Amino acid sequence: MKTQKRILITAGPTHEPIDQVRYIGNRSSGQLGIALADEAARRGWAVTLALGPTHRLPSDSRVRLLRFQTTAELQHVLADNFPNSDVLVMAAAVADFRPAKGTLDASGKARRTEAGLTLQLEPTPDLLAGCSKGKKASQVLIGFALEPSERLLESARAKLDRKALDMIVANPLETMDAGTIEATVLDRRGGSRSTPGTMAKSEFSGWLMSVIEAWEIR
Repeated sequence: MKTQKRILITAGPTHEPIDQVRYIGNRSSGQLGIALADEAARRGWAVTLALGPTHRLPSDSRVRLLRFQTTAELQHVLADNFPNSDVLVMAAAVADFRPAKGTLDASGKARRTEAGLTLQLEPTPDLLAGCSKGKKASQVLIGFALEPSERLLESARAKLDRKALDMIVANPLETMDAGTIEATVLDRRGGSRSTPGTMAKSEFSGWLMSVIEAWEIR
């Protein structure tokens, strides 16, 4: 009997709290990661979707759903679930910075003042690099590079090498919060494969899963 492959997908934004009302976030909708989770489940994978703060949800009941708000919460989700996954697709738009400890008003809402408000930010942990350091040889790690078109492939290749990924999906900034995508997948073997033009994210999920499955059986 063929063993069911396990895929862990992260999707959506992170919200880093300033106080109990406000946060630092981004425009990620989670559409792509959710579509990928539904497609993987349809193909018979055991799917875990770690989903950030978005109203969108997977439609396939076979998708195991885990929720997170902050980068720290996603870090815990990865620590608990990545070791038992065959493939990790890091499609979530994870914050690079968060308010530094000691700058938050944990008691409630910071008041408006004429003096204004200065926030000190600190870098968040590099979750993708952390997973790369701990991954087994049999695991496949896939990242995303969201960059302006003019430096997209150069930046994606550098990130692929720097973080020791198996594959990276290079897509332009316009992809965020859009219903369509035009992307190129680069891999550590020097391969490159581009979508046949602009695709709906629901169609792209099938295209990308075929790329992942082709890599898996090599």
